[in-house]
Amino acid sequence: MTNVTEHVRCLIIGSGPAGYTAAIYAGRSNLSPVLYEGLQPGGQLTTTTEIENFPGYPDGVSGNDMMEDLRKQAIKFGADVRRGVATFVELSTAPYAITIDGEKTLTCDTLIIATGATAQYLGLPDEIKYAGMGVSACATCDGFFYRKKKVAVVGGGDTACEEASYLAGLASQVYLIVRKPFLRASKIMQERILNTPNITVLFEHETTGLFGENGVEGAHLVKRRGKPDETKVDIAIDGFFLAIGHKPNTDIFANYLELDETGYIKTIPGTPRTNIPGVFAAGDVADPSYRQAITAAGSGCAAAIEAERYLVANKL
Repeated sequence: MTNVTEHVRCLIIGSGPAGYTAAIYAGRSNLSPVLYEGLQPGGQLTTTTEIENFPGYPDGVSGNDMMEDLRKQAIKFGADVRRGVATFVELSTAPYAITIDGEKTLTCDTLIIATGATAQYLGLPDEIKYAGMGVSACATCDGFFYRKKKVAVVGGGDTACEEASYLAGLASQVYLIVRKPFLRASKIMQERILNTPNITVLFEHETTGLFGENGVEGAHLVKRRGKPDETKVDIAIDGFFLAIGHKPNTDIFANYLELDETGYIKTIPGTPRTNIPGVFAAGDVADPSYRQAITAAGSGCAAAIEAERYLVANKL
């Protein structure tokens, strides 16, 4: 790496609850952390209108406001928060080298990866149009807003069935929109879904669009697309939930870090440690199970504590 311009003790990539919390703890430990915010400063939470389930906000808080609070707190404790996206990494030997925006390269003694995961969408323009106005990719985050309302969940796997089951405890009616004529979910999940009175499974249906004046009021579906008996169907709903998977943002680390079959970073159980000493993973990038702001923040805290211990142990 001939164009290395800077060396830091602790480098954090990503700026959701995990990245900012890691920066708060690393800053308070005098690690002088540098944090690059990535493509979406504040992470996925900035697309959520209202957060009601984060402890300490009894009246709720907007995702943007909460991330701005965390950002300010990180800066207050000495974090150097910068705009920029990590585009290349070299993790074969320490200190580790990270290239930002394809231009600037830094080396670091410890690296905290908090690049998150991106929800998969169908690719409909209406998903963007109604973002935060009825379209969501997280039932446990947003389901509470749809008590006694009608919602739809897209997907046929375990995640979709879990989301539908969770929403059935809140909403009056849940439609599960499944492209195939069967569910891919585990047998026990299928039975739970099919035996829940207020869940209606719409097999062989695909969403073509959403409609509504000031938010989602319904969905346009097509049944048995391309078959002789293809029909168009409209359903009245207040919320539209995507549950067709998440893609962890780990492509640039794939040559170095152990990933699971979906691409999530594998960590040593109960820790944020990866297979490379001094490299830690926090938040959704290493969490296919919970994907909550509070669990991400907790793992960011753990990653910063581990980074500090690593630096002390290695006299760095």
